[in-house]
Amino acid sequence: MTRETDPVAVATTVVEMAQNGRYGEIEEVFAPPLRAVVSADTLRVAWEAQISTMGPIVSVGTPISEPAKAGLVRVSIPVAYEQGGLTVVTSIDEAGLLQGLQLAPALTAEWSPPPYARGKRFDEHEVTVGSGAMAVPGTMSVPRGRGPRPAVVLLSGGGPFDQDATSGPNKPLKDLAWGLASRGVAVLRFDKVTHAHADQVAAQPGFTIRDEYVPHAVAAVHLLQRHPAVDAARVYVAGHSAGGKVAPRVAAAEPSVAGLVLLAADAEPMPQAAVRVVRHLASLDPGPAMQAAVEMITRQAAMTDSPDLSPDTPATDLLFGYTAAYYLDLRDYDPVATASALDRPMLILQGGRDFQVTVADDLSRWRAGLAHRPDVTIRVHDADDHMFFSGSGPSAPSDYESPQHVDPAVVADIAGWLAPRQGMLARLASVVTR
Repeated sequence: MTRETDPVAVATTVVEMAQNGRYGEIEEVFAPPLRAVVSADTLRVAWEAQISTMGPIVSVGTPISEPAKAGLVRVSIPVAYEQGGLTVVTSIDEAGLLQGLQLAPALTAEWSPPPYARGKRFDEHEVTVGSGAMAVPGTMSVPRGRGPRPAVVLLSGGGPFDQDATSGPNKPLKDLAWGLASRGVAVLRFDKVTHAHADQVAAQPGFTIRDEYVPHAVAAVHLLQRHPAVDAARVYVAGHSAGGKVAPRVAAAEPSVAGLVLLAADAEPMPQAAVRVVRHLASLDPGPAMQAAVEMITRQAAMTDSPDLSPDTPATDLLFGYTAAYYLDLRDYDPVATASALDRPMLILQGGRDFQVTVADDLSRWRAGLAHRPDVTIRVHDADDHMFFSGSGPSAPSDYESPQHVDPAVVADIAGWLAPRQGMLARLASVVTR
């Protein structure tokens, strides 16, 4: 039997098979690199979890195809559920095999600026972060008027995020960039390499969290330092979630980083956190699909955390399809100890309603490990969730599906934390140059 090679036909068939529960047949069209990290069981749990959360599928939209790198074609198919939607994004090679498969947030209305953004106070221009085949696009937001300015590199959380950390209709990193630029801080944000070069990353079995963040973060720091409107001595790194977790590693790799802002930075080991979060989600939405997710995540977490984990352990046995190399590297990295050893000031912000990174399970570790540091400021915004969206009551993933903006108090915290340093360094420069 001849295999279908038309990318649109392949993607359409994949969605049809998923609708009919034929996950094993989908796995048969996976290219070897994808098969190494995603199993039919993983796909089943992910697909059925969407149905459990948003209800049955009511329609499948028209496929949109576009060229991708390295001879691939990316086909996106919107899927509407009774209470939401998502986009099935596939990367298909010339042989009709899937090199990539992602269940992404549905395409939504255009983002609108937060009320605290003042577009006339800054300019934006596109930049390239890094060099060579793995360079990524970014955007620099530079305040108008006299410099030099303090500057911040933004790092998004875990997953293949674009430079805005787009999640449904929301763009929290763009909120932060525009809010800070409106307050006189230059900002650089960029697509993660796992977003811009997903297929190349998937083909690297030795890819680690260091590879995911550090090279591009350091390149972004240097890019800001070379900008004429930026004070090279006042370039900070601000990371959200996993980006906050890895921010101390960036500062350890690049001594010129002036300080860190950690936003909902996780410190609990990932296997423990994954089980805690999936059990929380199952409590919000009990049912067979979520119970299957709990069982799968618990099983994968045990393997990920096992002393028997080796470079040869299949990624399909581990959490979220990351490789054994990724977890072995992460196991050797202690974010709190790394931060404690740095001689740089830090601002740590946490949402009180965050169920992913919590006050009890994560912030407590930062507090204990940095209690001896007078240059560490910690603040909790009780009404904020993981994205620093304000609300009330228990937080849930569905909260991210409605248009929201990062809490203005968070933007003010970051800008205010930088402000005393701006004044202090300006006064010092004035004294030295007299």
